[in-house]
Amino acid sequence: MTDHAKTAAAVLTGVGGESNITSMVHCATRLRFVLKDESKADAAALRATPGVITTAQAGGQYQVVIGNDVPDVFAAIQAQTTLGGSGPEGGDAGPKGNLFNRFIKMISAIFTPILWALAGTGLLKAFVAAAVTFGWLDATTTTYVILNALSDALINFLPIALAITAARYFKASEFTSFAIAAALVYPTITALNGQPDITFFGIPVTMVSYVSSVIPVIIIVWLQSHAERFLLKVLPGAVRRFLTPMLVVLVAVPLVFLVIGPLSSLIGGGLATGIGWVFETLPWLGGAIMGGLWQVFVIFGLHWGLVPLFQLEYQNTGMIFLLGPVFAAVLAQAAAVAGVLVRTKNKNLRSLAAPATLSGFLAGITEPAIYGINLPLKRPFAFGVAGGALGGALIAMGGVFSKAFVVPSALALPALLGNGNMVMLAIGLAAAIIVPFLLTVLVGFTDPADATAPTTPAVATDTVVANPVDGTVVPLAEVPDAAFADASLGKGVAVRPTSGAVYAPFDATVVAAFPTGHAIGLRGVDGVELLIHVGLDTVKLGGRHFTLKVQSGTEVKAGDLLLEFDGAAIEAAGYDLITPVIVTNGELYPDVADVASGPLSHGEKLFRAVSVDSLTTTR
Repeated sequence: MTDHAKTAAAVLTGVGGESNITSMVHCATRLRFVLKDESKADAAALRATPGVITTAQAGGQYQVVIGNDVPDVFAAIQAQTTLGGSGPEGGDAGPKGNLFNRFIKMISAIFTPILWALAGTGLLKAFVAAAVTFGWLDATTTTYVILNALSDALINFLPIALAITAARYFKASEFTSFAIAAALVYPTITALNGQPDITFFGIPVTMVSYVSSVIPVIIIVWLQSHAERFLLKVLPGAVRRFLTPMLVVLVAVPLVFLVIGPLSSLIGGGLATGIGWVFETLPWLGGAIMGGLWQVFVIFGLHWGLVPLFQLEYQNTGMIFLLGPVFAAVLAQAAAVAGVLVRTKNKNLRSLAAPATLSGFLAGITEPAIYGINLPLKRPFAFGVAGGALGGALIAMGGVFSKAFVVPSALALPALLGNGNMVMLAIGLAAAIIVPFLLTVLVGFTDPADATAPTTPAVATDTVVANPVDGTVVPLAEVPDAAFADASLGKGVAVRPTSGAVYAPFDATVVAAFPTGHAIGLRGVDGVELLIHVGLDTVKLGGRHFTLKVQSGTEVKAGDLLLEFDGAAIEAAGYDLITPVIVTNGELYPDVADVASGPLSHGEKLFRAVSVDSLTTTR
């Protein structure tokens, strides 16, 4: 059982189990849950879970901050549950919350699936633009044409991508949404932008550009979802499947051209003009707000509300002034945690600060730095806010802007090169990095004392593993599952149960009590870690026919009841009940010996987990 699997199991328990989860998605660093009852979540237990940085509640979501490993933990949760894919289950699921929270939740759900692709192609576009600026690439060559196309295509056809994610959120037909969005950016339609005397059945049409647009497609997909539900109810069954998309597209696209598009263009243009006015009239104020408060917005999940503004500004002006100061905000927090790395005497804190500094500077991922170090220590976070505000103000005063949507980081700096006053950019970035770094190193913070020695014994000893379930012992190689049979998950044996109870095979701590009840992870007092997996693929039962008697963190004695299951019902549902019992920390216990065979009652010796120290001694 990997660390990610343990973290996933603990997170599931901490949020109240799979039955308490309405939907689950993840972004760059966070698991984002919509819970049926947030009072069932145990924030203290979640924050104490290895692999979890902290928790937050914002935008109608219960957020568990993991850091860079969030995709792995997300995948582990999917493997342990019947929860769906990376998209949310829909905008109508779970408690509604206030209008603002619902808006933040919607924007997060719609943009999260495409964020990294958008950031990656944006970064590539920034590199291409920098290559042209410095004369490394000739813009008249076909090489440039190809590179520009592959880096610009996603942002150009953004309405199509948003149509898919919005359809998932609003529970509309994805390919009907695709058809609507594709019509908005169809080449002959795009060519009509700004042309006079455009009509649709005699009705005048004010054609605007839908390239890179955001608002029109989100609104029309929302309307589409309601129209589809209505039509599927009222149309005859023989024709509803093809008439529904036909009628929806026939009405939706002209509705965008006649009403939604011009209105959203007016609103978007007004917002872009307002942003431009602030950064032209009071640039220091706009820059200080974005640079100083961006990471505060991130803590509460409110930064998602600004993502559409980035895109609106780009759509209307081809420039994103809002993004420049955010570079200062990100690099300032990375610099503050670098200061912690230099000053702290705490070994554990130093081990956390090193990767957090690297991910903050290079990738712009600051959650590990903020939640794991800067915010708990208080002063480094405040120093980072101050440095971000100062750097953001200087960058904005230089009129610096980005010509691509990127995740602010050192690697993404080419997006700013040549766009505004480069001297002010350099001074602003230097201030954002130097000020919080020096304040953290010189002014300091309360350095936590080193933790006590680990509970795992310095020298591992052999551990006798008793049989946890009545049944017949079967060699692991005969288990009809390759992951168990080839011992890639760990060495051990399997038992074909003859009763429906699982007991503790030794004195231990429950480190993973899977909410579905199909598996238990234990850590013995000698350090051995054991996985008892009842049946194959039984996670798909979603907890049916299983009853957990313990939870993660429970201390158990040999012979204590861990879980009960209905073997007959599980087999009747088509699942193999064979139960692997394997050692999962093979680095300390690389082998098993004295393996029993034949029928065996629970409590009798099943095998001996052989420690690495024992092997070394015998050699």
